[in-house]
Amino acid sequence: MSLKIAVPSKGRLMEKTFDWFSARGLDMGRAGSDRQYAAQADVDGIEPVLLSAGEIPRELAAGRVHLGVTGTDMVREKLAGWERSVEEVAALGFGGADLVIAVPAAWVDVETLDDLDAVAAAFRAAHGMRLRIATKYHRLVREYLGHAGVADYQLVDSQGATEGTVLNETAEAIADITSTGETLRANHLKILSDGPILKSQATLYRSRTADWSGATESAWRDLEASISN
Repeated sequence: MSLKIAVPSKGRLMEKTFDWFSARGLDMGRAGSDRQYAAQADVDGIEPVLLSAGEIPRELAAGRVHLGVTGTDMVREKLAGWERSVEEVAALGFGGADLVIAVPAAWVDVETLDDLDAVAAAFRAAHGMRLRIATKYHRLVREYLGHAGVADYQLVDSQGATEGTVLNETAEAIADITSTGETLRANHLKILSDGPILKSQATLYRSRTADWSGATESAWRDLEASISN
């Protein structure tokens, strides 16, 4: 049985993941054309698997892959009690982004979560409905706001460009990933000053549920030694 390593299937994350492993003695790359979701490695017993970053946490938790590279945000959003399913092996130093809450820049009196809580209560009193926060990160946002004591809100699912939901009047605020904040500013949004919900980066995870016996364990020990050096 091969040691299966899930790698993001496209873009800079894929290329940087290949580069990271190559710097540690494991050369991987696409097999075939750019349209084929297949990859290969130069070490026997290791099988790279190209998957979307969002699929990788599920495959790790199910034990269908042994190792996987994906964002911290993906693992913690998609896996309840993620430490029971996977363990962090190494932060890779790229793919950095913050999960933040942003509100309209025109809300001059709203800078903190306490301010948001007050505005949410006033919004419900005035409109008879909860303030809407658009996001793809329901678990993380709900936990964060719960710990902060913010109550009068509802999360609305965003499948497209989350930053545009306020302009389109389908939400009053958003919670989303940002690297520089430029897209938020371009959409007349500002980040609350309390700090990010989560600082995310590309991370190598190890499945706790995969089969690590025999040749798979041996391949992992060799790879682990290369990663540690």
